[in-house]
Order: sequence, then C-alpha cells, then structure tokens
Amino acid sequence: MLSARPETDASGGSKGKKRRPAAPTERVSWSLALLAVPGVVYFLVFAYLPMAGLVVAFKDFNVSDGIFGSPWNGLDNFEYFISTGSAARIILNTVFLNALFLTATLAWGLLLAIMLNEIRLHMYKRVTQSVVFFPYFVSPIVISVMLQVLLAGVGGEGGAVNDMLNVFNLPTLTWYTEPGAWPWILTVVKVWQLGGYMSVIFLAAITAIPPDVYEAGVIDGASRARMAWSITVPLLRPTAAILVVLGIGRIFYGDFAVIYAIIGDNGVLFSTTDVIDTYVFRALRSLGDFGTTAAVGLFQAVLGFIFVTIAVLIQRRYARDSSIL
Repeated sequence: MLSARPETDASGGSKGKKRRPAAPTERVSWSLALLAVPGVVYFLVFAYLPMAGLVVAFKDFNVSDGIFGSPWNGLDNFEYFISTGSAARIILNTVFLNALFLTATLAWGLLLAIMLNEIRLHMYKRVTQSVVFFPYFVSPIVISVMLQVLLAGVGGEGGAVNDMLNVFNLPTLTWYTEPGAWPWILTVVKVWQLGGYMSVIFLAAITAIPPDVYEAGVIDGASRARMAWSITVPLLRPTAAILVVLGIGRIFYGDFAVIYAIIGDNGVLFSTTDVIDTYVFRALRSLGDFGTTAAVGLFQAVLGFIFVTIAVLIQRRYARDSSIL
C-alpha cells in the first residue's frame, strides 16, 4: 500500500508542518542602557573615584603637601591604631551592636508583617502600616531629645522612666552613667525606628505567596496561627536570608547618626557604645590625624568585605534558592 506524499507549497515546504521560527537575534536596547547611565555615573563619582584617597592610609599626611605629595609611612598608621588599645574594644562593640540591631529588627519586622497581614479591615490595615512605618523618617536628633525626656528628664532630673519606676517602688537609675544598659536601649531605638521598614519588605514578600497554599491549609483544618508558622514563615526564609546578607555587609558600619546623636561625647558610655564610625569621627575632629582615620576606615571596609563574602558563601551552601550570587 503506497503512502500518500505530503502536499507541498510553492516554496517546497510541507503544508502540514509549521515552520520553526527563526532564532531571535540579540540586539542592544540603547534606551535601557541609557537608564543605567545616571546610576553608573553616581557610583563612579561618589564611590570609585574617592578610592584614590585610600593612599592616605599609608602616608604621613599633611595638608601642605596634599594627598599624593605627602611622604609614605607604610603601615605605621595601622600600627598606631592597634597600639592605642582601643582597637579591640571598638571592633567588638561594632560587631556586637550591629548583630543586636540586625537580629532584633529582622525578628520584629517579620512578626509585625505577619500581624499586619492578618488584619482584615483594609482601611485599618493601611493606617496601622503607616503608623509603624513613620519612625523610619524621624531625625536622630529628635530621637535623642525623646530619650532625654524619657531617661533624664528636663534639666537632667527625673525622667518619665524613673517616674514610672517610682510608682512601683523600684530603684531608679541615672541612665546616662550606666554603660551596661545602653546596648539594649540602642537596640530598642533601632527596633522602633526600623521595625516598620522591615515589615514593609516582608509584607511585599507575603503578597507573592500563592493563595492556594493557604487554601490547602484551610482544607487541612489549620488555624491562622498554624498557617502563619508553618506556611508564611518558611516561605519568607529567602527574603530573610537576603536581608541578613545585606545586613552583614554593613556590620562594621555602625549607625553613626543615631549613636552619635544619642551618646555624643559622653565618655562614660564609650565602653559599650563606641563604634568604629564614632571613633574615627572623634579622632579626626580632635586630633586632625587624617592618616590614622583613613587607615581605620580602610580596615573597616576590608573586614566588611570579608564578612559579607563569608556570609554569601554560607548562604550558597545552605540556602542556594535564596542566594543573591
């Protein structure tokens, strides 16, 4: 039995077969490339060009000779910083405080996002979200004044917190002479300031969770709390992992504005609150030693780079689905 030959069209191809589309050619979208130009220029001018000034860390800098005319002194600036005896203290303070800030703000932001997600009244949810996000815009100077009122009172006497302690017959404290309490006070301030900001990021991630996942939980008879713990929290792990890596990348950069606005030059509290940024600022302001401060800044950047590299490698090893590289 002879098989019928497939009909062909005028070009010689088979009528019954679809032609395969030609492979798309890669073309440069100049309009999209132009959108990146302002960002590239910004980083070139404000991030990469200033790196030429890092040579100051290896020089005995003086203003008359300038950056490139000052004599080289090798690693003397680094040795001076280490020999002062303050290096270990401020490095430990920087790591400890930023670890507290990162852990507390992430945990509170996640909890706040879950609670906001459970609100069913749309208008009430929007108002609450705006209220918890508002502290992110409060100036560090305003925060400092608020703490003065709460902890020391007007004129340095009393304070709202001490007045409350008196009501319950508890001992009062002179808070600005108690260095042990300030890591936790600063952590509360950072949670109040950044908790709403973190919750917005987590809420955005929650909206990307498919609704049918929660519908399956309802069919299985899970409560809202159980679904939040067993569905929402695990699905937010990639977002949390990325925020942790980004936070570790800046773990050697203390929040200078908030810490200095609150602590200032109160030397009594330096043992627990002095971080690299505040140390560099005071050294530059009081001593005018550009070489040592540049050396400390370079040391800070190198340690931050090492820490973020380790964090990314660990993330790729144990949470590859949420790795940023």
